Amino acid sequence: MSHEETEPGIVDAHHHVWDLSVRDQDWIRGPELAPLRRDFTLAHLEPEARAAGVTATVLVQTITVPQETPEFLALAAHSDLVAGVVGWTDLTAPDVADRLAWLRAGLGGAYLVGIRHQVQGEPDPRWLVRPDVLRGLAAVAKAGLVYDLVVKPHQLKAAAEAASCLPDLTFVLDHLGKPPIVYGALEPWAEDVRWFAALPNTVCKLSGLVTEADWGSWTMKDLKPYADTVLDAFGPDRLMFGSDWPVCRLAAPYSEVIATARKLTACLTPAERHQVFTGTAARTYGLTVTGSPGPPREAPCA
Repeated sequence: MSHEETEPGIVDAHHHVWDLSVRDQDWIRGPELAPLRRDFTLAHLEPEARAAGVTATVLVQTITVPQETPEFLALAAHSDLVAGVVGWTDLTAPDVADRLAWLRAGLGGAYLVGIRHQVQGEPDPRWLVRPDVLRGLAAVAKAGLVYDLVVKPHQLKAAAEAASCLPDLTFVLDHLGKPPIVYGALEPWAEDVRWFAALPNTVCKLSGLVTEADWGSWTMKDLKPYADTVLDAFGPDRLMFGSDWPVCRLAAPYSEVIATARKLTACLTPAERHQVFTGTAARTYGLTVTGSPGPPREAPCA
């Protein structure tokens, strides 16, 4: 068996699932999001993931209800694809540490690797540095978990402040901090993301690019400046691939999202691409990654 055949497979570090008969997804509103108003389950994802060489995934919360995370952990416990779960709990609750311990003690609790909150929907741009939130984030760190950040560009400064206040907690920036790709604007997002990346306890997901661009007409040229910015700011050892399935389907199918990420990282060495597609996620979330094959080697850049 060749070296490439024994390499660990791709880790998809960011995807979702939902069953609308169990719980509504109240964020799916309006005609533009209509394609998402159906069930998306692991059974739907698995064939696409396997075909793309994905052998492990991180399942990420979608809504802020306490019931979702135990359900996701139970899914992980019975899945050979999901290697970790980023769940939700109320960071401002006085008993947040007990709530985290309860999640860890339940079915599939060993799969809990991180916590996330829909910070992007908070009206206070400095929500992350509120004293009650910082106390909750400190409990996340003490529990040995990481914190996923879903923020908009105007919230990046507060994210950096929170990461500076809590050096023992790893902050994972989802979707590059949602830069305004559709408008082609780099600043002030690029400056703020570099400020965030300058902190050693920060990591970024190469995810969500196609849905921040024009869904019907995006090109590689549109995405490349943003991917290059985070590659330069974080480096391959603090950057991880995520599909953002099924949300990505608004702009591209799963296979195209992975192919696009490969093209955006084609100038990296094989070792660096391994970090982006496997190593960073496995290390950050403490995942056990097995299987083959990993992403194929790309041709050198011209």
